Amino acid sequence: MNESVSSAVCFGALAFRPNGAGVATYQRELLARMVGLMPGTALSALVQADAAPVLPEGIAAVTRPVAAGARRAWHGIAPQRGADVFHGLDVDIPLTGPRATVSTVHDLSVFDVPWAFSRYRARGEQLLLRMSLTRADLLIAVSEFTAERIADRFGREAVVVPLAPAAWATVPDETAVDRVRARYALPPRFVLQVGTVEPRKQVAMLAQVAGDLDIPLVLAGAGSDGPQAPASAIGLGYVDLADLPALYSAATVVAYCSEYEGFGLPPVEAMACGGAVVASAVGALPQVCGDGAVLVEGTNPEAWVRAMRPLLHDEAANRELRDRGLVAMTKLSWQATAEATVAAYRTAGLLP
Repeated sequence: MNESVSSAVCFGALAFRPNGAGVATYQRELLARMVGLMPGTALSALVQADAAPVLPEGIAAVTRPVAAGARRAWHGIAPQRGADVFHGLDVDIPLTGPRATVSTVHDLSVFDVPWAFSRYRARGEQLLLRMSLTRADLLIAVSEFTAERIADRFGREAVVVPLAPAAWATVPDETAVDRVRARYALPPRFVLQVGTVEPRKQVAMLAQVAGDLDIPLVLAGAGSDGPQAPASAIGLGYVDLADLPALYSAATVVAYCSEYEGFGLPPVEAMACGGAVVASAVGALPQVCGDGAVLVEGTNPEAWVRAMRPLLHDEAANRELRDRGLVAMTKLSWQATAEATVAAYRTAGLLP
């Protein structure tokens, strides 16, 4: 270790992927901005071997074999040496090794909505979450909502450090929008939802709403072109990240119907791309979206029809919502997230 280095921080980033979404976005964007914020601290990241080449310069790789499921979970909690502070960017922290540990908690969905997971996965993740939340020296929550859930269930205080739109989430130009319309053969007007087709994301209800409004529903993401997707929807399957800004912008309305969210990056990214967002008023979404989105209580199709109809028929209202979304997103940045994270370390006495 260089003589000028007085401490070492290792980030648990096994979900890190150059083009990943959700937690991978958090890990990718945060790591890119942590370099230089802690002078005298050696930085490393625990990653899968194939992610090591794309780590930011200034962060050394601590590699583990490429794995998924239980094997990857074990790599996250296995004893670690060589770091003063270990920060699990997706909850998990080592059983032994570091002097101090930090755990970022994205949500408590496996406790709050266990029906959304297989029984095996729900029980396994509940165990891992409980281990980390009771043992970590410092807890970071991505929203006030998640911090409140941690306090209610575990009786612990968490520092709130919100996320931000990914670096790619910017307003596209008209040429990009036209290109994406042609590439995916999009209809002139449509409602869009991006995300995995799963029980929490009420795609069947959205299909009914789109039918009542007589407008096509376009789905993008894992399972969107599979048998679980509504037959009436246009399923695009996986969409390149490079195409997402234009896709969000091209949609007449971007829907995000979810029964639980610890933060909710997809609507945040849609707003940053200039989308007109209608989202569920659940979990952290009211705090995160503010007045940059139209929020709907519950999953009643009639409520969603009422929320969407004005945006489909009133161009001025649609444009105003897009503008409000862009303004709301100026309040979030990954640089601010990184700086607040380092401030939390120091306030907790984990770093000099």
